[in-house]
Amino acid sequence: MTPDENHANQAIQSQKARQFDLLTQCAPGFPMGTLLRRFWQPVAQSAKLEKGRSLPLRLLGEELTLYRGESGSAYLVAGRCAHRRESLHNGWVQGEQIRCMYHGWRYDGSGLCNEIPAEKQARNEPVRIAAYPVHEYCGLVFAWMGELNADGTAPEFDLPRKHALDEPGRSYVILEQVWDVNWFQQIENSMDAVHLSFAHGWGKVGRFAEAITSVIPDLVYSETAAGIRQIATRSPTNVRISDWTFPNNNHIVAPGPGKDDPWTDISVWAVPIDERNTRRFTLYAYAAHVKPEDLDTVFQPRIHAEWMSQEQRIPATDEAGEITAQDYVATSGQGTIVDRTKENLSVSDAGIVFLRKVFWRELDAIVNGRPTKQWSRLDEAPELPIPEIQATAG
Repeated sequence: MTPDENHANQAIQSQKARQFDLLTQCAPGFPMGTLLRRFWQPVAQSAKLEKGRSLPLRLLGEELTLYRGESGSAYLVAGRCAHRRESLHNGWVQGEQIRCMYHGWRYDGSGLCNEIPAEKQARNEPVRIAAYPVHEYCGLVFAWMGELNADGTAPEFDLPRKHALDEPGRSYVILEQVWDVNWFQQIENSMDAVHLSFAHGWGKVGRFAEAITSVIPDLVYSETAAGIRQIATRSPTNVRISDWTFPNNNHIVAPGPGKDDPWTDISVWAVPIDERNTRRFTLYAYAAHVKPEDLDTVFQPRIHAEWMSQEQRIPATDEAGEITAQDYVATSGQGTIVDRTKENLSVSDAGIVFLRKVFWRELDAIVNGRPTKQWSRLDEAPELPIPEIQATAG
């Protein structure tokens, strides 16, 4: 290779690297950070936020404080006091407000500091910290961190809703985990139907792998009003469809906790903490007569990751834990942030290519000041078929 050719090749690789960086950077000021803030994001489990208590959070590269007032309403404000940068979650919730434990500065749910005990006269300019609207749904607290409407309200909470989750009589169980893997690898994993034939047989072949089988599927991808529909056909009676919602939620079905239980609707959000860590919320919506499992006992990356790597097997867990563990091994095995410039994609990666094109289109609109797509919830619930081998269970 001549010097000119080498220089040209380096320029191409550098351009590719910058393009791939757009997919992983989520902090304020980055295009992806702006894009993700235009959607409601789950931030915590409702049950873990008691009245009069607060939780520290890190989301999209920002430090935040989530607290629940005495009325039961939840509030999300900045993570630190505007005075001396003390962590606000160390303070006290008083009524619907939170007071810093260091010098007593008090903030309401809108982020306004309405009391500075050491100052006897009000300031000419009020002190404010960031504050974001929240909405609770199916046991999760969601936050809106993007621009508000002209009247100061957040956009309607609609896209995150699922027809299956709205059905009466459902039992909900939430699994919350922190993965030391960039969020976008987990999104790409959702668009990779071929990995089911291999990764979900790793360590243990559970009912999920038995039903899906190791047959390589024929793949079809299409963009919907809400996101991307993935159809993987292994046989006329083994068709798997996933309802992926932009930008970071996947809805699938998988075997229920018991052998004869119907398959369960599972909705998974991969929410960036920062570029190297992701908070995953997995919402299991069981049929009314199914007894939900205690998901606190399933695979937890921080506890089991090193053991699994050494033993190359999955710890004792239920079906849900097996699937989660296998996905973690697959995505974390790529590295915390995979070097996509060194990939060699094949025809089986059609979903990965499709997904990236959609994101790059939306990011290009943000970079160039154009409107992005107005994503909206599907009018009708998509059919997520069950392989024939398990059809009698539902």
